[in-house]
Amino acid sequence: MRLPWQRAAPVAASSGTAASAPLQLPSRHAPVEVQMRDGTCLHARVAGQEGGELLVLLLVPLQTPVGQAQLREIVLEQTGPAGVIRIAGDGFTEDGELLRLANLRALDVLQRREYVRVRATCPVEVHIAGTSTPIESSSLDLSGGGMLLGGLDHLRVGDHLDFRLNTAPEAPPITGSGTVVRMESDGRRAIAFDSISEGNQRRLVRFLFECQREERRKGLAQEGSVGR
Repeated sequence: MRLPWQRAAPVAASSGTAASAPLQLPSRHAPVEVQMRDGTCLHARVAGQEGGELLVLLLVPLQTPVGQAQLREIVLEQTGPAGVIRIAGDGFTEDGELLRLANLRALDVLQRREYVRVRATCPVEVHIAGTSTPIESSSLDLSGGGMLLGGLDHLRVGDHLDFRLNTAPEAPPITGSGTVVRMESDGRRAIAFDSISEGNQRRLVRFLFECQREERRKGLAQEGSVGR
């Protein structure tokens, strides 16, 4: 099985472009996540660029020395208006705080016009404004800007709610607030997000990204089975 960074398209550091598409680098001060080869995820911010290197400041400095093998082909991930940007590079650090990324290469990018919408059935706990009893529901589809929920036929357009969206049993719920913007006769209600933290937004977009990748894998598998 090939690892994510092994699917990278080589990019010339001097030109900053890939053979098929330009390499998108996160802007200075942008929050990013650094994914090490052992699965460790570190929060960081972009400090700038120097020559063909991207400078990244770790929010929590590395407490123990890290071998060069651990810093090879690490992945940098940023969630922004265009979606999830993922690039791979070879890391170098002298003090455990400032990370230099060289040999930058483009990885998969989840792009969206406004927000990508995917079909995803996830448990959702809803708290209606002015009430104390939560309501159990489930999503029918999700996007970075809202979701379609089932089993809420008593809600009306304009109703406000708080939600706890569970995308995985082992992961903390994605929380926020929203407003009912559309209702359907079968009880489904379209919710537009009013408030969601930056961290929860990143986690949600990353979940949408993984859902899209899984759909693509299924589609390729079906095409392969038909061709046999």
